Amino acid sequence: MVPPAVTLTAAVLCCALVVDRLIGDPHSRYHPVALLGLFIGRWGRPEYYPAWFQRTAGILLWLLTVFLFALPFILFTAWAPWYVYLIVAPFLLKCCFAWRSLEEHTVAVVSALNEGVETGREKVRLLVSRNTADLDRDHILSAGYESMTENLTDSIISPLFWFSLFGLAGAAACRAINTMDAMLGYRDERERIGWWPARSDDILNYIPARLTVTLLLIWFATQGKAVAAWRILRRDARKRPGFNGGIVMAAMAGGTGTRFEKPGVYSIGDGERSLDTGGPDIIRATRAVTLMYAILACCVLFLLGARIYNIGI
Repeated sequence: MVPPAVTLTAAVLCCALVVDRLIGDPHSRYHPVALLGLFIGRWGRPEYYPAWFQRTAGILLWLLTVFLFALPFILFTAWAPWYVYLIVAPFLLKCCFAWRSLEEHTVAVVSALNEGVETGREKVRLLVSRNTADLDRDHILSAGYESMTENLTDSIISPLFWFSLFGLAGAAACRAINTMDAMLGYRDERERIGWWPARSDDILNYIPARLTVTLLLIWFATQGKAVAAWRILRRDARKRPGFNGGIVMAAMAGGTGTRFEKPGVYSIGDGERSLDTGGPDIIRATRAVTLMYAILACCVLFLLGARIYNIGI
């Protein structure tokens, strides 16, 4: 008997997390997201289009990019027998989120600082778009842990959330949209062509960001820090531009007693603890929220599968 689709979804989600922890992200130019980035880099050059057409070009090419990246995932889901899907789908889903890799990049920044501030600046430059040339040690750590905190939603919870609802197609579309925002969503010469990629990413992450905050508050409640997390969330959530990243960063800063600061732009949290001491708690909270979401999603999906099975009988 073929298992219900929701049961397969739950099993694939669990297996994908295991695959991620075991192998991480292979560094290859042929990785699907690397190829996606190459494609976006080719069309996402404002000088290719007249100014009046750039927003339209951004929308049209956004549609094309999402379609092309999601198409292989859609076709595989439609044509693969369920037992092949169960084996291969975890690896395909793994291409759409980055848990272990996110930790590795953040830890690499911390390790690089042991070799000197300049080495830390070079390493953190790979994670953030801000000018890192004049960052001191504290601001380098802040940039690294900010990237981890923001990407807890963008790179982990959001693709897993959309996979839970729409399968591999949902995860793939999420990965494509987030990558376009990361490459084009800036207020510089890319502003017009990146306008819709940035707005669509905000819309896509609206629910996952609030789910992430809820799970963070539950986690910090188990640590006796929910009140502090809630207080900073209420006070500092709107200090960061955008309506998704700030709420997650504020909850994380409050719950870990740390401060995230981008010079001249925002300061989130009280900084009762330095990021040298509080940083490991950010990593632990990221792991906890990822596992909490997986448990929650799998429980819901298995219950739905059991309900569908009983109705079928």
